Amino acid sequence: MSTWERLVKLAEGGDVAGVFRLLLELDADDRKAVAAQLPRHLAAQRPEDWWSWRHQLRPLRLAGVACLGGAAAVTAWLFRREFQWTERGDDERVILLLRQRPAEWRADVARRIAARLRLNDMRHWEVAAALVRETGIEPPDGDAFMVGWLRALHPGTAATDPLFTAFAPRLFDIDGLGEALPEQVGTIARLVEDDRLERKRVIDGIVGRLLRDGPTALGALVVLHDRLDLDIDESAERARDYTRLLPAGPVAVADLALAQLRRLEEAGRLEEELFAEAVEALAFRPEKKLLRAALSWAGDAALRDARRADVVLAAMSLIFAQDTLALQERAVRLAVKLAPQAGAAGREAVRQAAAGLPEELLERVSAAYGGGIAAEEVTVTPLPAVGQGPASPSPYSSPDQLVQAVSAREVDAHTFERLLAGLVEWSQRAPDALREALRPRLEPLDPLFFGHNSEDAVHVVRRAFLAFASPEAGDSLPKIALRQPPTLGGFKQLYFGRADELARSFEEGASYPVLLATPTAGSGHIDPGVLLDRLELLEAAGARALPGDLVQALLRLPRDIPDACVRRAQRLTSEAGRACAARMRDGIPDPRVTVHLRSERNGYYLSNWPVLRSVLHMPDDLPEELRPLYRPGTGYAYTLEWWPLAMPSHPEIVAAHMVWMLSIGIDSSDSQTQALVGLAHADGPLGSAVAHALACGMGHTNAADRAAATDALLTLAARGRVPAQVLAQTLTKLVAEGFLKLNRVVSVLDDATQAGAHEAVWEVVVRLLPGVLPQEGERPRAGVADLLAAGARAARIAGVRAELPEVAAVAARKGSSRLVQEARRLQHLVALPSKSTL
Repeated sequence: MSTWERLVKLAEGGDVAGVFRLLLELDADDRKAVAAQLPRHLAAQRPEDWWSWRHQLRPLRLAGVACLGGAAAVTAWLFRREFQWTERGDDERVILLLRQRPAEWRADVARRIAARLRLNDMRHWEVAAALVRETGIEPPDGDAFMVGWLRALHPGTAATDPLFTAFAPRLFDIDGLGEALPEQVGTIARLVEDDRLERKRVIDGIVGRLLRDGPTALGALVVLHDRLDLDIDESAERARDYTRLLPAGPVAVADLALAQLRRLEEAGRLEEELFAEAVEALAFRPEKKLLRAALSWAGDAALRDARRADVVLAAMSLIFAQDTLALQERAVRLAVKLAPQAGAAGREAVRQAAAGLPEELLERVSAAYGGGIAAEEVTVTPLPAVGQGPASPSPYSSPDQLVQAVSAREVDAHTFERLLAGLVEWSQRAPDALREALRPRLEPLDPLFFGHNSEDAVHVVRRAFLAFASPEAGDSLPKIALRQPPTLGGFKQLYFGRADELARSFEEGASYPVLLATPTAGSGHIDPGVLLDRLELLEAAGARALPGDLVQALLRLPRDIPDACVRRAQRLTSEAGRACAARMRDGIPDPRVTVHLRSERNGYYLSNWPVLRSVLHMPDDLPEELRPLYRPGTGYAYTLEWWPLAMPSHPEIVAAHMVWMLSIGIDSSDSQTQALVGLAHADGPLGSAVAHALACGMGHTNAADRAAATDALLTLAARGRVPAQVLAQTLTKLVAEGFLKLNRVVSVLDDATQAGAHEAVWEVVVRLLPGVLPQEGERPRAGVADLLAAGARAARIAGVRAELPEVAAVAARKGSSRLVQEARRLQHLVALPSKSTL
């Protein structure tokens, strides 16, 4: 039996120890023979059978280390994709095998392994580190290699480790510090205690890194700073740096800096300039915790030294602008208390800022600061003007421009429509020029370009181009199998099916003069007159309308059809023309929709999770071809933004199909809520389905996805179409069921108020409050006080007056909780004038 045969037999048995012993016995000729066979043997293993031959991977990996000749080849072998998920634990064997090579060769391997390391793939760091230590070369300074050193750092071995000598001075310069520091805080603190790390250098390194990282600073650095327990002199030495940490650092970093500065101020060791800078920086922070701390410190500091009154009052005037009643009240109390000590600068700052306070607080400040402070006029932000969605893109001006567009890696719905229309246009207008533009993809045929993925819009539309340019070429490519034919079975399949039917038309040698379904408005609508022009062109050419193209065109008609267009449609003679005439005359029935919140089994986690299911109640006389529209599916798709454009006059039907996906993705980050913006541009009644879809966006975990819901709400407000009653009912139900977090919903309402939708927001809030306000003795849910505050902001801008018995009941309760305070503020803002003042 040859050496290679013995090796294969041992490897097939998964005998790692046996292969290792064999490799140690090989001479140069044996290693050369194994090296010649090894790559082919590994490549011959089929990836789909990985489970059956996975036990061979560790022995084969060792064989490559021992037998391959060059340092580059060995390094590449270690990092081969096949070994990525192999069990670890062979590094000692790898190191022993490498020790049989010359020192210079091993140093080369060390550098190459270090260069291949990544923070998410640290395979063989121990091998590289051992080779660096043994060969005495300059340690590689790659970020991943240094992170590996920090992860392995130990107080017992640091003193004799050349890597410690090289990297310790650069500890806080490692880019990937956060990958290892949290687990090594205790180790570093111990090394400082043992004088292995210089204390001053470590403290400076911590503070310097916090300053450099700003908003992304590591919490582990704060923990390490606390472990070092700085004395007052060490803190005083870095007072200016702590002040610089306050404006932008994370809350934990700002807490650290504030604690150090307050400690110095109480000990009389903080310069007045730094005190003023620190208090002002804190007053600009948005976090309520830090603002409360700023108020506490500023008040105590002013009591210790009355000369600080103006500095403190300037900071209080900044906090007046905070839209949290409890903070405003604390700032007003402090400002009133310091009024006798206030100088001219402090008094002026307070008077200017007080104009934006609620009326009761304004009166208190005005009385303490000389009177005559008038409330500022409310600034009303106008709602943005909205049209019919994004502007429709212009047609492609040449075959070259068309082919360049279809070569893009991704397409959206508008581009998809534009590409299909361009293909039909230029296949009629200049077929030879279009084929010439496609020639580089056809000679030779580029199978990757035309693809085989039925889920990829680019591949689907490119197949239509291929069918036009070279119908026979498609026979050599894998077929794109659409899950459904071009019917109404699904909005995505409606798009893709139209590309497929166009491709089949080209393959059959048929000519199609014009695409019927191309939208004429960004909302997805088709102008009725333009559709009639297209149908007349088809009839004149004697061409039959493609079924999917006709269906989609009719779905895109607006709800209001001019009488002249209805009469004109009746003069069409083709089957498609008669279908168009009937649709223009009769329209599509609006369904009654009900949406239910229910628990369904999540197979991956084997648990139940809440989802929304919609039911469309179809009329008895509904045409057969429309019935699939009334059966919402539950298949997941990444084309949700495409759906509103498919049926822009019936948002309830579209939303009924959307709510399941929006509900299961409420904690994801796939940006599916962007579809709500398209839905807001639709025409037609807005009911339960639209309200549930919008509610899912308003309650999304990600701020960016909630922003899409805000945009949709603004569009609806600008069009006067916010379904306030049904939206409030839906939000009340979903919040009560625990499906939505109220504070997320409030953030959308607040953003919409700031953008000019205050009237629409008020209409939602005033209907939402009765269902979410707690009864006497009932614990309020999170976000209710925020909802009251949001209502107050909208009411103040809108200047509304109303009777709110549920709010009045909460406002009349004893106590000073934020809930009660916000209820009192809202009640005061909207209270109707008493009869005695009429």
